[in-house]
Amino acid sequence: MFKRSNRVVALGAAVIVGSMIFTACSGGSGSGGSGGGDAIKIGVVTKTDSNPFFVKIRESAKAAAESEGAELIALAGAFDGDNEGQVAAIENLVGQGVKGILITPNSSSGILNAIKQARDAGVIVIALDTATDPEDAVDATFATDNKQAGVLQGQWVRAALGDKTPQLAMLDGTPGGTVDTFRHDGFLEGAGITEGSSEIVGQADTNGDQTKAQTAMENLLQRAPGINALYTINEPAAAGGYEAIKSAGLTDQVTIGSIDGSCTGIENVKKGIIGATVLQFPAKMAEQGVQAVVQYAKDGTKPSGFNDTGSQLVTDKPVDGVESKDTAWGAENCWG
Repeated sequence: MFKRSNRVVALGAAVIVGSMIFTACSGGSGSGGSGGGDAIKIGVVTKTDSNPFFVKIRESAKAAAESEGAELIALAGAFDGDNEGQVAAIENLVGQGVKGILITPNSSSGILNAIKQARDAGVIVIALDTATDPEDAVDATFATDNKQAGVLQGQWVRAALGDKTPQLAMLDGTPGGTVDTFRHDGFLEGAGITEGSSEIVGQADTNGDQTKAQTAMENLLQRAPGINALYTINEPAAAGGYEAIKSAGLTDQVTIGSIDGSCTGIENVKKGIIGATVLQFPAKMAEQGVQAVVQYAKDGTKPSGFNDTGSQLVTDKPVDGVESKDTAWGAENCWG
């Protein structure tokens, strides 16, 4: 249970973030109404309000809500891992009378009580990008199959090494998150490496942050200068890892893989900073989530289960046995 003083601060932060983004998106009619006051209200709660991936989710949700004549209220955690801020945001949205909440959970399990309270109040809750643990704590999930995305990264990195024995470093995200676990496990599966294998020479948590990843990689290289393969939780972590590798003069030694599909990330693949990345489709997550809430508001139909919004390996160095697209395709389909 959180202390009351902390919860008050978190709620205030959530409200401020929401007002900075966008509130009402349209004055169109909603379920059973004909005026702006009757518009279907939909909440979206992202991990942060700054990461381009979550910016894309909010922008796409806003556009989808406008097209449906709905009203979108967007809130966010103050930082990656801010579970308390997201709990406060959910409570705020329920108080505003939303029909549904779309959330990218900072904590796959820490948010469960707030989600249950929302659902008990008649609000459907849909996870975007990050599944809850257990998955059925929400009505439905619209997300990348993150384990499969990890598999694709792992398959490419292993094939790109050729006959070299992997000396793998892993720049992970945030401990306990389903995205982090699925991508990590998927990479190892794709690379044919088991957890605890001697081929893994170092691991570090980065929270997906470029600066933290650079520092972590500098430390890993000091302990294991023979690293020749790098798993990264996302493209900012890959960029940070690359900076450390470049400073050590090892860019020709280390093969880097990643996951995201941002336009910056695709450009980094084109430049050779990242060897390959797995592109996700955040707009699809947001659009399908909004449509599901509107459908529920209109006729009571609830979405259910896990809904894969797809992923695609992008590289200019294709390998046998792993289907990929080049960076020209990536530039046409990237986000951010």
